[in-house]
Amino acid sequence: MFAWMVLLCALSAAAAGAGIGPRLNNNQLYKWRYSTEVRVDRARGSPRSSSGYRLSSDVHLHLVWRDPSSKDNQLIQLAISNVRVEHVSQSSTRKNIIEGSTAESLFGKRSFSALTKPFLLHLKHGKTKAFYSYWAEPAIIKNIKRGVASLLQVQLHSGKVIENDVSGRCTVLYKAEKNQVIRTKILDSCKTPETGFTTPSKVLGVSKKASSVTSFTIEDGFLRSVAAEEVHSLSVNSHKSTGAKVVSRQTFSLVGTEEGPLEAAGKDVTSVVKTIDAKLAAVGIIAEKVKSQCKGCPTLFEHWQSLQSLLEPHSLSKVSAPRSFLALIQSIRKASKDEILKVLKSASKTALPQVVDAVTSSQTHASLDAMLEFLNFTDAKAFVLQERFLYACGFASHPNERMLKALLDISKGKIGNNDIKESVVIIMGALVNKLCMKGGCNLPTVVEVKNMILKGPESTQEESQVQMFLLALKNAMLPEAIPIFVKYAEADLGAFNTIALTALQRYDSKLMTEEVKHTVNRVFHQNKRIYEKNVRAAAADVILSSKPSLMEVKNLLLSIGHLPHEMNKYMLSKIQDILRFQLPASKTLQVAMKDMIVNNYDRFSKVGSSSSFSGFMARSADVTSTYSLDILYSGSGILRRSNMNMFGASEGAVLHGLQVAIEAQGLESLIAATPDEGEENLESFSGMSALLFDVQLRPVNFFKGYSDLMSKMFSLSGDPLSVVKGLILLSDHSEVIQLQSGLKASAEFQGGLSIDISGGMEVSLWYRESKTSVNNRGALVMSGNVTVDMDFLKTGVEVSFDTEASLDFITTVQFSEYPFLICIQMDKATFPISEHVARYDSLPSGKNTLMQRSQKHIVPGSEFPLHQENSNMCKKVFDSGW
Repeated sequence: MFAWMVLLCALSAAAAGAGIGPRLNNNQLYKWRYSTEVRVDRARGSPRSSSGYRLSSDVHLHLVWRDPSSKDNQLIQLAISNVRVEHVSQSSTRKNIIEGSTAESLFGKRSFSALTKPFLLHLKHGKTKAFYSYWAEPAIIKNIKRGVASLLQVQLHSGKVIENDVSGRCTVLYKAEKNQVIRTKILDSCKTPETGFTTPSKVLGVSKKASSVTSFTIEDGFLRSVAAEEVHSLSVNSHKSTGAKVVSRQTFSLVGTEEGPLEAAGKDVTSVVKTIDAKLAAVGIIAEKVKSQCKGCPTLFEHWQSLQSLLEPHSLSKVSAPRSFLALIQSIRKASKDEILKVLKSASKTALPQVVDAVTSSQTHASLDAMLEFLNFTDAKAFVLQERFLYACGFASHPNERMLKALLDISKGKIGNNDIKESVVIIMGALVNKLCMKGGCNLPTVVEVKNMILKGPESTQEESQVQMFLLALKNAMLPEAIPIFVKYAEADLGAFNTIALTALQRYDSKLMTEEVKHTVNRVFHQNKRIYEKNVRAAAADVILSSKPSLMEVKNLLLSIGHLPHEMNKYMLSKIQDILRFQLPASKTLQVAMKDMIVNNYDRFSKVGSSSSFSGFMARSADVTSTYSLDILYSGSGILRRSNMNMFGASEGAVLHGLQVAIEAQGLESLIAATPDEGEENLESFSGMSALLFDVQLRPVNFFKGYSDLMSKMFSLSGDPLSVVKGLILLSDHSEVIQLQSGLKASAEFQGGLSIDISGGMEVSLWYRESKTSVNNRGALVMSGNVTVDMDFLKTGVEVSFDTEASLDFITTVQFSEYPFLICIQMDKATFPISEHVARYDSLPSGKNTLMQRSQKHIVPGSEFPLHQENSNMCKKVFDSGW
């Protein structure tokens, strides 16, 4: 037994010996040369064009104390001297703003003195146990010292460990080969005090790649040189060329030794440190936060005054609007509540809605408090500002529980406008979804709101209230809401059916249980009662998008020919579109159509005006953008439902960018036509519903009821009714990148969109013509900024792209003769795309240099293709000889 114990101890000692780090000799001074550089540039930039600086110095090391019982338990003193700062760019055209400056003049006397003060590192078996410096030193100086000290942390055998160094608490892989050790840091694993945020949508988000590799050269069991390289690259998923990177390199090489101080006497590290300098303290090896102060920067109010003309309504279709919007958000995020309120109170009536967009999108405690104090929800006249605030909350990039709690409190209080009351609840559903995606589904406020909207439909008999809760649940996307949607899919009211079915279509097909599918099939096939055509069309969409079985597809195909006239044509067009565009159900459809009972001329020769068509808006290596347009008419030729969708796909994810649905019913009396089966007693109605960036907005009505219809019939001017208008923060990514050198890089990526979606319906009994239009206008800016602020010197790069675009969707119906002539148009105007790169350096004194480069190209306008029958009909409608 004793022999086994001796053997185990020997093996343990051997294992420990294999893992020891570098040992310093007593009475010896080690002279090292240290260099660190940081470069920032666009993601695909060349080293020659980079911005950045190199810091080099001499570093002297000597052993202060060693544990008598362990040679690998060492206290080491390091001292930095002979500091030099130089620009890394070799471009002859670049202005060098530090030329002729000394390191002391750049750092400042206080910081330079602190940098050259010796500091201590406690190493045990090659791992950092403690780092000693002075609390009063500037944080940036302590971090630079930490960066030097972290290069001495090494183990001499291969393995995977968790280490603390200047980068944080990280998982590290060591690979030891002969006289070299390679340390690879898994940067995604690093835990640091500073956290950021990002947009949850992959399509609108930012991708990041990072690597950190350090190579140690060992000779005669001692460290001879260290070379480290760290690269962080960020890019916008939808436009990869809008990307930036930061490269950090460190070198540490031994240049010689000489006789040095003797080892100090002492029992432990703490007592030895006190004898050296009582002011030295264990300040931790992990980098601390650096508070950057912008000297000479304008206040929020001053910044607002310089931007306000660019945020007036007449500028919203220009790129300057979203660019100013993003700049204002950055200023608001640094401001206090009182500063924000000052801007809100000073803004003109026309610019104020845009200020509300910016303040709400900032998503800080101060900005939310300012908005809640500024808005009075009991005032019905402030409808526009209240809704802009709510929509900005719905589009929030990184909402927190506090924002949801604010909306919940508003919903419990007195609200002067019923539309606002509905919007509050609908938007709360969107916030629940975003908070759940971040893992916050069990937060107290989220649980309370979930319970409220889940119980909501059964808590009221009022139609508008039930619809409000269903729309909130549609936004929330809660799995536990599926049974509620299943119930309302078979309700007695068509509006409830449509909301429930379109909500079910948004869920992952894995959640479409047999019970859900049976219900949806019952609705389409009218097993229990007769439904409106648009309800059945919505049910068909759910069936075909939920991985239908072969039997489901066959039954759906067999129904063609037995449906109302226009619905036959709609379903036929839908099937052909799925096959042509190779949508998910296409393979099952192809199998089903091998059956001649299903696939025959009688069934697939139905005529009509209804249609379904999908196409590509844009295709690139970064993003694929598609559109779909579904048009369903009544048997009398009047528009029943128009549904336009736009999707973006990137990084394996899909974003529902836009949906504009226009519905009309009960209009047959205008032309003395007979309503279709199941639609005989429908109230005259026309309205529009919009879904924007996966957020369902409150629907708007053009008219409701026969009297409302007649009062507006002769006053319809064709002027569009605004559905949503304002500025939206699409992308929002912010992080602090802690570099191994001790320096920090700040990365900010934002995307701003100014948007104006409007729609209208114009009916002329005199000319026997109706026209519906959906107009989309907008300007987009995506911007990324990576900055390294060394307190005494700032360097960075900004990359961006922008565009202005418009898309019009127009449906013209001529009902002077039968069959009606129906023309659908989707027009894209010519638009520019511009890309910009700016590299900059600046000193606190105001001395700076800026290098900019831009390129612009024009994308020609076009009319998006639809089915050939539509093209033939449009020729007739617009043929002057017709």
